[in-house]
Amino acid sequence: MRILITGGAGFIGSHLAEYYLNKNEDVVVIDNLITGKKENLPEDPKLNFIKADINDNPKIDGPFDIIFHLASPASPKDYLDFPIETMTTGSIGTINTLEWARDFECRYIFASTSEVYGDPSVHPQDESYFGNVNPIGPRSVYDEAKRFGEAITSAYRRRYGLKTTIIRIFNTYGPRMKKTDGRAVPTFVEQAIKDKSITIFGDGSQTRSFCYIDDLIRAIIKISQIDHPGPVNLGNPTEYTILELAKLIIKLTNSKSKITYQSLPEDDPQRRCPDIKLAQSLIDWQPQVSLEDGLKRYVGWVKNI
Repeated sequence: MRILITGGAGFIGSHLAEYYLNKNEDVVVIDNLITGKKENLPEDPKLNFIKADINDNPKIDGPFDIIFHLASPASPKDYLDFPIETMTTGSIGTINTLEWARDFECRYIFASTSEVYGDPSVHPQDESYFGNVNPIGPRSVYDEAKRFGEAITSAYRRRYGLKTTIIRIFNTYGPRMKKTDGRAVPTFVEQAIKDKSITIFGDGSQTRSFCYIDDLIRAIIKISQIDHPGPVNLGNPTEYTILELAKLIIKLTNSKSKITYQSLPEDDPQRRCPDIKLAQSLIDWQPQVSLEDGLKRYVGWVKNI
């Protein structure tokens, strides 16, 4: 097989590239490195790294069996730092990569996000829920970029018969997350290891689900092996409050950190938890790594880098 991964130097993309390289497949990674790091990728003769911006429609030599379109700033800190780049990657970049899939007549996986559900009024969220999104709020640059990406991917499937699948990725954590990512897990772990105050936005009652990276990669691989248009939720359906997460990280790191509270950012969702019945029925998948076990692995990685 020959695989193309956009955003392949990022957190999720680098793990996906590593999976295929371990299977002795040929992997091409294209990344502009505004949020990814080339050091995330292994040295491997079967890996071809291209530093380029997909919005510029660089020339890519095929053929490919599958394209995974993962490119995009993904954490609130990153997409608020790069709002225009986030929107163009979800629109122009997605169109460019869909055209590559047409040219190479290959499979196409669009990595969407649970952010398309916004601040949901339905719990847990299944794929039929249309979401509750503020289209002009500060987070909208990511939400709406991914919603557009889903729409254009679906349009290409209908018009051109492309074998596309939309996956909606919920909160995922693990090695290679940036310490400065801004999301709860890397931020809390970094603060706890240094015995600094752990900063919670709001009162900590808001919930998230946390999927370990190995579980997510296993799901992405399995979904890529069937032809289903999606969207398909991929995430861990076990729900935790942010306060529970902070207390667990303090416990696992034997930290002296205290918890402090700050005001909640605009449009921050109160609850976020996937209904994964569709993934379970399509690919017989569910997460296997508990939050405690996954955090132990992640903390170990952080302490060793």
